[in-house]
Amino acid sequence: MEAKKVEHLNETLYTETLPNGLKVFILPKPGFQKTYATFSTRYGSVDNHFQVPGKEPVKVPDGIAHFLEHKMFEEPEGDVFARFASKGASANAFTSFDRTVYLFSATEYLTDNLTTLINFVQNPYFTDENVEKEKGIIGQEIKMYRDNPDWRVYFGLIEALYQVHPVHIDIAGTVDSIAEITKETLYECYHTFYHPENMMIFVVGGVDPEQVMELIRSNQAAKSFAPQGEIKRFFEAEPAEVRQKHRVAELPVSLPKVMIGFKEAPSGKKGQEQLKLELATKVMLDCLFSPSSALYQELYDDNLISDSFGSEFNLASDYSFSVVGGDTRDPDELIARIKSALENMKQSGIPAETFERSRRKKLGGFLRLMNSPESLANEFTKYAFRDTDLFESSQVYESLTLNDVNARLKEHFDWERMSVSIVRSGGQA
Repeated sequence: MEAKKVEHLNETLYTETLPNGLKVFILPKPGFQKTYATFSTRYGSVDNHFQVPGKEPVKVPDGIAHFLEHKMFEEPEGDVFARFASKGASANAFTSFDRTVYLFSATEYLTDNLTTLINFVQNPYFTDENVEKEKGIIGQEIKMYRDNPDWRVYFGLIEALYQVHPVHIDIAGTVDSIAEITKETLYECYHTFYHPENMMIFVVGGVDPEQVMELIRSNQAAKSFAPQGEIKRFFEAEPAEVRQKHRVAELPVSLPKVMIGFKEAPSGKKGQEQLKLELATKVMLDCLFSPSSALYQELYDDNLISDSFGSEFNLASDYSFSVVGGDTRDPDELIARIKSALENMKQSGIPAETFERSRRKKLGGFLRLMNSPESLANEFTKYAFRDTDLFESSQVYESLTLNDVNARLKEHFDWERMSVSIVRSGGQA
């Protein structure tokens, strides 16, 4: 086990790669009562076309990563959630575009709960009957989200931005796509992406790193996994142009919802360079759209936005896009005002004092994250699967310059790569 001192954060991260390829990270937090653990696989909704060494390429139905996550909690002897609850733990899981994460938080019985987490994730139980039953459950979930205005405006935007990349496909898939899922397909995806070589465990809290590492070592030594090799993922080349400039959906809402998105070509950057690109973009968006920005105040004073208004940036190796928007009484006016403000800011640049305020705010937010076991675990694994060190964030924030952020401002907001998604009631103008 290697102990890596993170001097600038006064932390020590313990790491080890086990003989079967599983990566383990332990971050002890002396004095913390809560322990938070995640068991994650680099497998998300976009991974629908892949190949492992020695086998033919496989194309699977959309939504299968999310479907698989649901099925993992079912075992012949009962429900895994009940076992966690009996030991005072709160368990959950989620599937994103590029990873699936199983997790628990607890203040006691760490050995029991961590053993449960590892064992159930490494013990799939799929039958024809329980797969068919799950189709009905997830089908209802899909229909429920289709009636959710916030979900519709967000995924409507991604669908408008992307033509072929699977990021534009709903994480849960469609009712038709999940109807194609079989027990055999689930096992194929499981054995491909749930191999230890493609997974990691992260434990944070008031723990003894040697005891935790020995527990995981012993658990894995009792199991057998044949070496697999690198998984090859296939993605069609995404055109530079957006699929659709403007998309409108009608749902019963009291106020229209609007989201504006900007699609970028893959940067090709990796590691700390990619981290710098991401953090510079987040500072830039904060300068422009946070509640402390001049534009936000103007739009709020003119009753064009509410406190639902905000922005975000999503970055992966093969896609990246920003999202800006919220509820508004007048989508067209809001879009015009944002475009005008962005064009003016591209010409004048972000003021130095605005940049410094946002940079310090983002740095402070990262330092507060270090005291949140949940946020730490989720953010660490997200970056680790991208071969990026989350703990370098503070140093990157410290090194960011006004020129870095203004450069992102000019290159990111390309009107030819902009899409708009609106959800409004049928009677709204």
